[in-house]
Amino acid sequence: MRASRGRRALLCAVSVVALTLSAAGCTDDGSAPRPGPTPAATTQTVDHLTFGVYGPEDEVSAFRAMVDAWNAAGEDRPPVKLRAWPSEAAMRADIDSGAEVPDVFLASRTDLRWLLDERHNQPVDELLDERGVEFGDGYSRDALQAFSADDRLQCIPYGVSPMVIYYNPALVNFDRMRARGLEAPGEDASSWSFEQFAAAADFAARPRRGTKGVHIAATLSGLAPFINSGGGSVFDDFGSPTSLAFSSDGSRSALERTLELLRNPQVTLDEDQLAEASPLTWFERGRLGMIAGYRSLVPELRKVDGLDFDVMSMPVLDGSSTVGDVTGMCLSRTAASTPLAADFLVHAISAESVSRVTRTGYLAPANLEVALSETFLQSGRRPLHASIFNTSVRSISLPPLIDTLDKVEAAVHPTLEQLVYGVGVLDLDALTEQIDEESRAILSPPEPSGSPSGSPGESESPTE
Repeated sequence: MRASRGRRALLCAVSVVALTLSAAGCTDDGSAPRPGPTPAATTQTVDHLTFGVYGPEDEVSAFRAMVDAWNAAGEDRPPVKLRAWPSEAAMRADIDSGAEVPDVFLASRTDLRWLLDERHNQPVDELLDERGVEFGDGYSRDALQAFSADDRLQCIPYGVSPMVIYYNPALVNFDRMRARGLEAPGEDASSWSFEQFAAAADFAARPRRGTKGVHIAATLSGLAPFINSGGGSVFDDFGSPTSLAFSSDGSRSALERTLELLRNPQVTLDEDQLAEASPLTWFERGRLGMIAGYRSLVPELRKVDGLDFDVMSMPVLDGSSTVGDVTGMCLSRTAASTPLAADFLVHAISAESVSRVTRTGYLAPANLEVALSETFLQSGRRPLHASIFNTSVRSISLPPLIDTLDKVEAAVHPTLEQLVYGVGVLDLDALTEQIDEESRAILSPPEPSGSPSGSPGESESPTE
């Protein structure tokens, strides 16, 4: 059977990142063997389909309007009912507790391993291909790679929001910096060096005005862009990590350069300030020059009276790198009707439907047509350089496809805080080794002893 151009593009994209695709998967004849989806039987009457989403109220309202448009247009098909949760974590917890998986649902890439292990989803590539969706042209290779596993496209990318730097032009004024001969990016620059980033943080810190320059969270995602950009690696292996790699030479070198800035109490928020309010609150007060964040911050920042803000890419130590908040639209393996659910999925990812959600300001769409349109760029509204979100997508480094990231984060969090916020002399070698060791308890725990009570000859007999 002839493979479509979209299907071939996907297979070739997946092979680039070594997601176990064979070379035959990129051939034009589409002859690579692959398992088909396992749709539910459709002979029975379908009363309705469910569409599961999560997010803030304004975004959920846009999803609801999209569902209403679908229901109003089709009289000979079952209606779709919206199910909404306040967050991805709440949705997952509900499903783990026994709630039915929605027929079509929004999912975070961080949950993909869970979806596969629990068999909650079914691949969407063939279903979309049959419906003429040219996803090989409409989505970036990076977005398709994010939701590819087991030689298949598991979910269609929906949102791809890279972490960027939000800055306050009243505190970080590049024109004034250049006029003073300081390191600063050009007027239309889409990237900047770490030295320029550090100079901006120092420029924004003014003790007399009570302002600080920058805050970066002491988390894996907060530090990952700096580690990767400086030639290091967060994990020791992308495919099957056994520990973090903070103590590797490349990671230590990148951290040494980065922490010289982040541990400087003159430019970063101190313990008292962090105890008083969150970094985002300090930024909204106009008292913090820069924070890192995703596109979802935009609507909240727009609501703050008098706050001016813009975005820049994450700073470059040696090479461009960032992390991303990546979401996809998935189909349930137990959908009431796989064909009908796939039809609705096509509606949900159409440019018109994605545009409706994008207008709320939270979404950085994976759909390239919408991402490059005024619907997303919103010229004349803050941030003025929204195109930075698009140009930064190609620099996203994804974490390994594991379902223990939250546990790893929790295990190393106290040491990460000591690494970033600690005072006094930094013992980088000791702290990075401790972080890696703490992560091993989650990623490669020791095997339980097969004979906890000693050898059989030494143990007491049951009668004794």
